[in-house]
Amino acid sequence: MSSGLPPSVLKQLSDLDLELAEGDITQKGYDKKKQKLLAPYQAAAAVHASPVSDTNEGQKHGSVASARSSNSSAASVGAAGVDSSAAAARATQESPYRIDMTQSRAAAERAAAVRQALAKFQESQEPVMPMASKRASMSVSGSSAATSSASTAAVSASGVAAGQSSASRAAAAAAASVGLQRALGPSSASPSPSQESPPPVQQQQQFMHRTTPTAGQQVLPQQVPTTNAAGPGKAATPQSLAGRQHQPSVRPGASAARAVDSGGNSAASVAAAGSAAAQSAPVYTASNAPAPGPVDLGDTKVSAKIQQLLNTLRRPKKNRKPIEQYFADDQKEDAPADPNAPKPAGPMMSPFSSEPLQVDSSMPRNLEAAIQRYASKNNGKLPAISQVEPNGKIAQVLSYGKLSSRSLKLSFTLLNKLSNLKGVDSNLKPGDRVAIIIGHNEPAAFSVAFFGCLTACVVPVAIEPPSSRDDPGGQQIGFLLGSLGVTVAITTDSTLRGLPKDEGSHHIVQFKGWPRLTWLPLDSVSKPPKDWNPPSRSPPDAPAYVEYTVDRDGAVMGVSVERQGLLAHCRALLQSMQYREGEVIVSAVECHRQAGFWNAILAATYAGMHTICIPANQAKSNPLHWLHTISKTKAAFTLASSAVLGAASSRLLKELQNTNLESLHALIISDGTSPWCLGAADSFQQAFSSRGFQPDMFCPCACSSETMTLSLRRPGLGSRAATGRGIMSISGMSYGVVRVEEQISLSSVTLQDLGVVLPGCRVAVVHHRGAPVLCKTDQVGEICVSGVSSGTQYWGLSGKSNHVFRVQPVNDAGQLVGSEMYVRSGLLGFIGPGGLVFVCGTIIGLMELSGRRHNADDIMSTVLAVEPQQVVHRQRIAVFSMSVYREERIVVVAEQHPLCTEEDAFQWMTNVLPAVESIHASHLYGLALVPAGALPKHSDGGVHVTEARQRFIDGSLNPTSLLMCPHAAVLNIPEPRKAAAGNAAAGVMGDAITGNRMAVAVGKQLEPMGDERDAAGRYQYLSEVLRWRAQSSPDHILYTTVNERGQASKTLNCSQLLKRAERVGAYIADKANLSSGDHVVLLYPAGFDLIIAFYACLLYGFIPVVVRPPTSSTGVSNLPTIRMIVEVSKAVAVLTNHPIHRFMRSREATAIVDPKAMPPILETDDVSRKKVQAAYRPPTAEMLAYLDFSVSTTGVLAGIKMSHSSATNLCRSLKLSCELYPGRTLGLCLDPYTGLGLVLWCMTGVYSGHHAVIISPTDLETNPSLWLQAISQHKIRDTFCSYSVIDTCMKELGTAPVLEQLRDKQGVDLSSLRNCVVVAEERPRAALTTAFCTLFQLLGLSPRSVSTSFGSRVNVGVCTQGASQPDPGSAYVDVRAMRTDRVALLERGSPNSLSLLECGKILPGVRVVVVNPETRAPCLQNEIGELWVSSSHNASGYFGLPSDVNDQLTTEHFRAKLSAGGSASETFARSGFLGFIRHHEGSNRSSSTNLGEVGFDSLFLVGALDEALSIRGYRYHPIDLEATAVRCHKSIGECAVFTWTKLLVVVVELSAPETEALNVVPVVTSAVLEDHQVVVGIVVVVDPGSIPMNTRGEKQRMHLRDRFLADELDPIYVAYNM
Repeated sequence: MSSGLPPSVLKQLSDLDLELAEGDITQKGYDKKKQKLLAPYQAAAAVHASPVSDTNEGQKHGSVASARSSNSSAASVGAAGVDSSAAAARATQESPYRIDMTQSRAAAERAAAVRQALAKFQESQEPVMPMASKRASMSVSGSSAATSSASTAAVSASGVAAGQSSASRAAAAAAASVGLQRALGPSSASPSPSQESPPPVQQQQQFMHRTTPTAGQQVLPQQVPTTNAAGPGKAATPQSLAGRQHQPSVRPGASAARAVDSGGNSAASVAAAGSAAAQSAPVYTASNAPAPGPVDLGDTKVSAKIQQLLNTLRRPKKNRKPIEQYFADDQKEDAPADPNAPKPAGPMMSPFSSEPLQVDSSMPRNLEAAIQRYASKNNGKLPAISQVEPNGKIAQVLSYGKLSSRSLKLSFTLLNKLSNLKGVDSNLKPGDRVAIIIGHNEPAAFSVAFFGCLTACVVPVAIEPPSSRDDPGGQQIGFLLGSLGVTVAITTDSTLRGLPKDEGSHHIVQFKGWPRLTWLPLDSVSKPPKDWNPPSRSPPDAPAYVEYTVDRDGAVMGVSVERQGLLAHCRALLQSMQYREGEVIVSAVECHRQAGFWNAILAATYAGMHTICIPANQAKSNPLHWLHTISKTKAAFTLASSAVLGAASSRLLKELQNTNLESLHALIISDGTSPWCLGAADSFQQAFSSRGFQPDMFCPCACSSETMTLSLRRPGLGSRAATGRGIMSISGMSYGVVRVEEQISLSSVTLQDLGVVLPGCRVAVVHHRGAPVLCKTDQVGEICVSGVSSGTQYWGLSGKSNHVFRVQPVNDAGQLVGSEMYVRSGLLGFIGPGGLVFVCGTIIGLMELSGRRHNADDIMSTVLAVEPQQVVHRQRIAVFSMSVYREERIVVVAEQHPLCTEEDAFQWMTNVLPAVESIHASHLYGLALVPAGALPKHSDGGVHVTEARQRFIDGSLNPTSLLMCPHAAVLNIPEPRKAAAGNAAAGVMGDAITGNRMAVAVGKQLEPMGDERDAAGRYQYLSEVLRWRAQSSPDHILYTTVNERGQASKTLNCSQLLKRAERVGAYIADKANLSSGDHVVLLYPAGFDLIIAFYACLLYGFIPVVVRPPTSSTGVSNLPTIRMIVEVSKAVAVLTNHPIHRFMRSREATAIVDPKAMPPILETDDVSRKKVQAAYRPPTAEMLAYLDFSVSTTGVLAGIKMSHSSATNLCRSLKLSCELYPGRTLGLCLDPYTGLGLVLWCMTGVYSGHHAVIISPTDLETNPSLWLQAISQHKIRDTFCSYSVIDTCMKELGTAPVLEQLRDKQGVDLSSLRNCVVVAEERPRAALTTAFCTLFQLLGLSPRSVSTSFGSRVNVGVCTQGASQPDPGSAYVDVRAMRTDRVALLERGSPNSLSLLECGKILPGVRVVVVNPETRAPCLQNEIGELWVSSSHNASGYFGLPSDVNDQLTTEHFRAKLSAGGSASETFARSGFLGFIRHHEGSNRSSSTNLGEVGFDSLFLVGALDEALSIRGYRYHPIDLEATAVRCHKSIGECAVFTWTKLLVVVVELSAPETEALNVVPVVTSAVLEDHQVVVGIVVVVDPGSIPMNTRGEKQRMHLRDRFLADELDPIYVAYNM
């Protein structure tokens, strides 16, 4: 019927045949699809003929499809879990039309082992693994519609779908055992049983204000409150207080809405003020805290999956090895030997010698002579090489006469006519190297090229034609060609046509890493003159050719083979295989390298045989061509791979009716070392025993590029054909010991021998690492060969060549055993009885984990035995190891079948994990599925494992499904650290006695009020200072705004400020009927109006509360925060301008903020003149001056009180430190709504009288260079900015062309800038500031001008940098010591070093003590602790809490006392930040001040105490983990981390297409584990901008956590690491 089928149907049938041959489809599926395709044509044919039942019978009685088997397995295990041998027996009895391959012994072993492994967990009832969450747009194209719904829940422990077998259900439940729980210590995010009942102070933390979720958001009802990270002895800070309260306090009846703080950041939940609201909110206290036990995370999808992950990791980790001291040297130490490991018991082996090499005088003296001899016979028509076309016909017959003449033409052209080609300066000389780049489908042309080079005495190196410019491994090939000095490439016209060309031209692209080549087509060679003779024969030790090989790291090396070695190898093959002149050898493997090249090209030509080549891909897709060619030509020898044997074994019997294999003398299996060789051979023998094939025809061989053919089983009968098989223990071989088992077990593997070494060679087995000590007879090692017929060196690599090609075995005592030199083969195995060679792995595929050895092929065979038909492509899988934290980790990558759904892929992966664990006693680190055809391939179609490994490590593999298992695979992380017990007072006393310096830093002494040198210091209130300046210097300009070019646009002098402030104050007092002490919210954009309204409040005794207004960028998102601050601050009026007031009355705003619930909103744009009241003077300077509200990075909204005295003293301190005088111009480009920004904008200018040029950071959105232009225009010496400003300049202006345009065309010059202070409440960003200084040096910026300041909620000004102070310094500390709150200084560039920038110099009047947050005792200078501040400008306390709670928390945080080593009357404000102090005895960095001469103290900030992550007893800071994640992959733009229920969650923003989201998961997991020894529990990939930040550029991690747990984040991908 096929002759009448349309071409499209024929193509589909061909694809089906290929899928069946490769094992990508079951026989049942094959028959169904074939029947569906042929059904219409069978119905049409039924009119003319009777129905044919062959196809139906095949469908009805189809047996289990043949699967590729390893040494111990081949058959795959189906989901039904039925005994494969029984099913195969029934299928064989029922169907006479198909051969059954499952009866072979090797085919059933691994299948049974996997089946037992999955059934082992059936009764364990283990927890369920959570399935990764994936955005709908990322779903695989072939997935069903149910995929998205299935991804929201994990696979059920009772089975994924109805009808699923018990084995599959058991596998799903058993997979959880792979992810055994790590022995984690106490975590800051998960309470221990002893911490469930907080102290009495913590019971009242419910009153701390959190922001509410967005409207409609479901708050997690049963979240477990986090405990204090600092421990039970630490008083909670505002951040930590609300950090425990995950159930927000919401006003009854108030609409829940997401809030944005006054710094512009969104928060997770908003709480109303007052005890009534607090009492109505369900909160966790000591009475209602959850009891210890399983954690319940609520009913959200994310929470349910986290619960599943916790259940999976709950079991304790087994076999955890002892870990060396945490601060020991980082050099990898030898792992302690396993006391239960088997030991070799046999004697030391003796090298085994094969029979001597016999050289007959009738043999040709070399290959060139052999060609001439056979070319002279039969008039030169004796066939040499033929090729089988795609249609199965033999064509392109090359006779020995043509081979001789064409080789002579090529040699003449290379030596005499090459200079005529374009780009070639001279002809080649004997000994030069030349590349042969010819496709595998042109064996005749390749033979001509190779023998032509031999004739010309040039050295050829065969290279596969690259398919693209960036071919996998192509760059390494280019390095090899460059080291060989190759400039000419021999090719053919057809190969040239297939090479990639430059776009729009016919020129071949310049391949990456390749030298520039001149292409020489064989069709253009010149005919030599009759009197021309080739050069004389080269000496025997001259190189004949170079064969490339690849090591385990992907490096390409060239193995040099001498002429005498090439000749000896041909003679040894002739003697071993009994090749005869005129016989036919059919090769179904590639003929460019290794076994195909040595047998089908070299040995066959030397013997005068006829070689018929079938391209390997053609033989695998249609093995009938190979079988029919053998039968038709009565071939005596054939070469094939295991894949070809397996494909041939699956053919229908009726297709093999005319096949006869009786003429075969030997079938050489080219990949005899493959684990699928034994199963494929058994299946082939069963299938073709009735076709004349005998078992003794099998000749598997072991070979490598270094040794060439190492061993070969001899054909025929007799002692030379003795074969051996053995059932070996996988566990024993993993320890390098040979243990023979009597019967097949769960952990056994069957090995077959690969014959003996070639004639004239000796073989030995040595240790593969260290000295070449001979192994014992029952020990596995690296097989080495001594003889002439092998390679001699790696070209240009003398050191590596000595290690591989000049090995002299020694005994245990180190004494030489013989004088022969051996060559390492790269094969692992042992020598059996009679010198039989057994190979059980390769050095390239060797993976050593925890003292055990595993081979990649063995792992692959186990993986493929788990339901591969409908999930992965069987011949497209890569198994490799990658080094992560001192050990190798196993990773499996496979191509996913297009029709496989997400849930099927996940089910398959969860079945693979327990199978590998049970059989190999090892855990997989990662398991990834990629789209079909996505794995990098060699030119022959095989997977390029090295390139796949590198792409996985680099994060460029683009998987579609991924499962990382670091919790199960990583066993060598440090044990949890236990807190040291001790008495704080005794420790302080001991340090005092021993002379250890305490960590205390003191700023300059602040002169008392009324000092003559400070005229403004005579006044206690800023309002009095303003009146004094308006009287003494009314025209002195205090503030200037700039236009879009940085030029002055508006100014505000002292007199104008006072008059306008008095007018506004009188207006609001009259309009809103306000009195002194009333709270007023200032809702203004950054500008003059805000400053005027602030002083209007001070002049009339009102309490200003500055709040960030809504903007075009924020819209209505921060309205809930505005409403919350208005309520909590108890404001009686809101001052704003007309545009904002109009926005507040809009429909969008009123939908969120009820106007009736707000106090009166007053516009102050055009205030009429009012009678100014008498000047208001507070009764005492300790009265409240203003309230400062902001949301911290932990998501807590806290209001602090600043008195008039504190405000005035802060201005005095800043004036003295920064040298702020009336003649000084200061640049301000930071938000004026909170902290030091508010002080610099509204207070220091009036107090000090300096000129402030103000630039709103929002203006930089339209003109990023505005800040720099203002500095240049006004010659500003000192400026204050935020990290967001620095980051904007780096992103928008950070390129050389833009900077050159600013300098040349706009005249921007930053040479006047001496002091640029970055204001932030976080650790200084060393990398950002360093990059900014380096890049903007082009505009004249001094690299020492950028510094940082430090302030906190309790004291907004602790440190800053002045222009005349010593330059800001840095320190390199050991990150490992930081985790234990220690300071260990290192040299720059040292391993594990971290660069920290100092936060400036301590302000005058400030004393800072570093205190242990648990014991409240002072720390030493080499310790990290909480920064406690004693200063006259500390804040007074919290505002907005009930009186009893306010008094308690104010005492804890603003009046803290040391437990030892301090005065009983001295109180401190706890900053909530960790840091340390370095004292400098003297410095030459500045000679203009006494400070640099007498010494000074530098403050280094490490991080926020409440954001620190306590993991296994070590303290980690989010900024360090985030920095590691950001720099590990180019597609990660920003990162934030937090912990939840002992799991580390890493959220990364993806600056790449969604299809690349899964790339970052393994990279982030490995990087964090490598740098910080922390296992990442969850990796969340989100869109850019998803991580909330405030206007200071600080991340709002707690808000991010709340959004993630509430399913509001809309992530691209969520990976739950096992």
